[in-house]
Amino acid sequence: MKYWFAAIVLSAFSSLALGQEPIEPLPRHVAYDPAKAALGKKLFSETLLSSDKTVACATCHSFNYGGADPRPVSIGVGGKTGNVQSPTVYNARYNFKQFWNGRAESLTEQASGPIHNPVEMGMESATVTRRLNADPAYVNAFAAVYGEEGIVYEQVIDAIVEFEKALVTPDSPFDRFLRGETTLSPLELEGYQRFKAYGCITCHNGVNIGGNSFQKMGLFVPYEHDEAAPDLHAITNKRSHVNVYKVPTLRNIALTAPYFHDASSKTLTDAVQKMSYHNLGVELSDKDVKAIVAFLKTLTGERPEVLR
Repeated sequence: MKYWFAAIVLSAFSSLALGQEPIEPLPRHVAYDPAKAALGKKLFSETLLSSDKTVACATCHSFNYGGADPRPVSIGVGGKTGNVQSPTVYNARYNFKQFWNGRAESLTEQASGPIHNPVEMGMESATVTRRLNADPAYVNAFAAVYGEEGIVYEQVIDAIVEFEKALVTPDSPFDRFLRGETTLSPLELEGYQRFKAYGCITCHNGVNIGGNSFQKMGLFVPYEHDEAAPDLHAITNKRSHVNVYKVPTLRNIALTAPYFHDASSKTLTDAVQKMSYHNLGVELSDKDVKAIVAFLKTLTGERPEVLR
């Protein structure tokens, strides 16, 4: 744990020492297959992919809430409730691992997780393909994209992943500021300086402003451990990994309340106060919190091109 933190601090402050900004703007255009992404877009909202035909990927990753779920936990098949807040699917292609505890190494590995999870969509691969092969519209659509007769499960996942790769939100005010295309207000700029000075930047950096490391919730001041929420300890069984989660992206953070794996903060103000206390060991003044929140609101990007 301490080695991760040291590496993150060294990387972030090396950038600062070299006069480089530790946050990179999102690219305006990303490479993806438009035909596959269009098919994946339809599948992302398809309730046929859940056992009782009530849940789709979009049910828990709403495009109207920054690609996240506004509920504390998502509701799966049969009204079953999840055990962790659903993170945003926007810009997930830039995460170094997927899920809060990083148990999936790639978007491809992640996409099957909710489909097979008995609480979320509760489906077997064979049932997915049987249902889609019974729908002539899907049979024709897959044949047009993949050039083969009959739908196989790997194609379903491939199309969904291609759609997710297209869910990039460029041109936030802060990205445009980094490109020298606009200015920030004095309060927003002060917030960014406070964000760096207090050390938030040590974990929230890079192109996704997070999503590239693990960190302990309660690094300096212990944070209550929810045993029901799957942390890194659930994978490694190492005691030092209790309450360790993937650092979430801060992109579009103004749209993705509630915050944290346990949805314990309903507002950005509360989230900033809580993180500064538990993970930086400081109690920020109201002025500093207001400025940092103003900066965080500059991280809302444009709606992904594939959704327009």
